Amino acid sequence: MKAIIVGGGIGGLTTALMLRARGLDCELYEQSDTIRELGVGINTLPHAIRELAGLGLLDRLDAVAIRTDELYYLNRHGQQVWREPRGLGAGHDVPQFSIHRGRLQGVIHAVVEERLGKDAIHTGCRLGAFTQDEGGVSAHFFDRTGAHIHTTRGDILIGADGIHSRVRETLFPDEGPPCWNGLMLWRGARDWPAFLTGRSMIVAGGLHAKVVVYPIAEGSSPASRLTNWAVLVKIGDGASPPPRREDWSRPGKRDELMPHVERFSVPYVDVRSLISATPEFYEYPCCDRDPLPYWSSGRVTLLGDAAHPMYPVGSNGASQAILDARALADALVRSEHPRQALVAYEQKRLPMTAEIVRSNRRGGPEGVIDAVEQLAPDGFTDIDKVLSHAQREAIVRGYATKAGFAAPPPGLTAVRA
Repeated sequence: MKAIIVGGGIGGLTTALMLRARGLDCELYEQSDTIRELGVGINTLPHAIRELAGLGLLDRLDAVAIRTDELYYLNRHGQQVWREPRGLGAGHDVPQFSIHRGRLQGVIHAVVEERLGKDAIHTGCRLGAFTQDEGGVSAHFFDRTGAHIHTTRGDILIGADGIHSRVRETLFPDEGPPCWNGLMLWRGARDWPAFLTGRSMIVAGGLHAKVVVYPIAEGSSPASRLTNWAVLVKIGDGASPPPRREDWSRPGKRDELMPHVERFSVPYVDVRSLISATPEFYEYPCCDRDPLPYWSSGRVTLLGDAAHPMYPVGSNGASQAILDARALADALVRSEHPRQALVAYEQKRLPMTAEIVRSNRRGGPEGVIDAVEQLAPDGFTDIDKVLSHAQREAIVRGYATKAGFAAPPPGLTAVRA
């Protein structure tokens, strides 16, 4: 068995490790000239960390990340709507990590090179086309100038090549561009004084604008942390294309961002000063795609953002790609034929991720502050009179259950799927 993996992001790299752990051969092809540590902060949830821990990565992640221990949902006036423990504090057997996306990718990349060898990763290779027959798949790669540089043969091809997936485009040529919902996301990180426990995450705001703040690494002193922030604002109705193409590394414009920052009052951290002090930050129009009717065609399948790009809500993008990798690797070793394995993988993962995509469009767990703002836009004196504890819990816990990271009942610990 040999797999061709297209895409060197978190999903593709994790898939390589999962296949290697099960004795399956693979080669990974990345269109960039180098696998760079791009992005800013993300949260990786316990169900995904459990899979990375099973690959022996927990200590390496601990060295570059923060174990998130609590989450606050606040309205835009800074009033508490919901608070809950996270990770180990919520009863999971592994942490939730807040981490720089690039550092997470870097940790996995380093382990792939160690275990598979550097020759298993090919950079500067853009997928041009692939063909399949009864015996396998042939993939043809080109450089930036369009010159053919490599053809490879494998038993299956895995498209882990992101929201602009060439593999997905080949399977669904008439799909069109990603869907934009009118939300613009600005993201940055800055060394900043620690707040609350030093491992706390805050989501504040409501229907039309939110701010998210959390530490992603140790800071320059014991009293500081590398602190990630994100501002999400409704700037359009979603009926027209975004003002600029989605790109995780596109620099943001301060004059466009700062008027929106004035909307928020966060009592535990000076958000305005934090953002003002960040010398460089990025913008990203929030895009996704409609769930597909299928991911697999013969010996070819999709994974991660290529399969189910979703709005950045609920800390789920990278986590779901990691779960895809586990499910695909398991299906390949349990099935008698690659085609059978890809169907089994799709049947397990497609329905769940499709529901997460739809739930993220409705606000995901952050819908709890949307609901409160709708009912009490000017704030409240008693949150239970606005939205009962049971109603708030249903929004937050319901999403966790759908996404597969709900905390175990008291007295039990989470187990691997």
